[in-house]
Amino acid sequence: MDPTNYSTHSWLRSAGITACAAVSLVVNAYAGTTAPAANNSIQAAASWKDHTISPVTNPIFFEDAAIRTEVRPIFVHHRIDDSFLGGGDAQLYALQLRYALTPRLALIATQDGFMDVNNDALANPNGWMDLAVGFKYALIDNDASQFLLTPGLTFHIPTGSRDVFQGRGGGEFNPFIAFQKGFGDFHLSGNLGWRLPVNSDEQSSVLHYSIMADYYVSDRFVPFVTFNAFSVTNAGNNIGLLSEGYDVFNFGATGSQGVTQGMIGVGFRSRLFADTWLGVAYEKAVISPKGLTDERFTLDLSIRF
Repeated sequence: MDPTNYSTHSWLRSAGITACAAVSLVVNAYAGTTAPAANNSIQAAASWKDHTISPVTNPIFFEDAAIRTEVRPIFVHHRIDDSFLGGGDAQLYALQLRYALTPRLALIATQDGFMDVNNDALANPNGWMDLAVGFKYALIDNDASQFLLTPGLTFHIPTGSRDVFQGRGGGEFNPFIAFQKGFGDFHLSGNLGWRLPVNSDEQSSVLHYSIMADYYVSDRFVPFVTFNAFSVTNAGNNIGLLSEGYDVFNFGATGSQGVTQGMIGVGFRSRLFADTWLGVAYEKAVISPKGLTDERFTLDLSIRF
């Protein structure tokens, strides 16, 4: 196992306190509200959560605040920006698992699968991704206010192939907090987390944050818009790159200190069967340096039990 080497920044502690305060304000603001009446053209659900959807974009780190038993196969086609080692593309084939132990507690497996990278500068590598497992707990689950607040923790086990920048650094912790707020059939979902490697020379520490707005038009069509961003809080010392690898790769890039990268996404979910939702999303990098990403297409199935 690689030696532990953490670097702590006082401004990060302040950011954490600020984030907690913001969450507290949201809870206080909505704890006593009642949900607006649902759209009359839509059949009423047994629970407001029946009309909510799981995020499609940033699937590894944008964890849903809802506690569900779910199997989620995922395909991602990723186009590499031409300014990043000449460009190219990559494909990810993955399968996520979530199991609700109780109405509030779930075991989650958020990363696995196979990555195929088409980039001449990297010698067109392919290989298995690290495994990431953990849990989440719905600390607040208020049906009357249509509000969920769910902290959780995952650990990335370095089981993958080093050819695709996996299997390195002794592992990576990811503490996070997710929320979901409903306003009738309009929903806001968000996630804030921090990737903390065991070995901070081989991998970078990265703050990640996501937001999604969706509207339940019908079972067949739930459109959404998302924003996902990643800010390097402590750069690694592994490879001479100027930016990190968004949600999939943690390069340990030496020149990435303080760099933020982000993508805007649009898409929809559609219920194919009683417990199966199709997800489709398109994302575009909107913050410079774009680095690894130019655009991305994601397709998944959310199969609930």
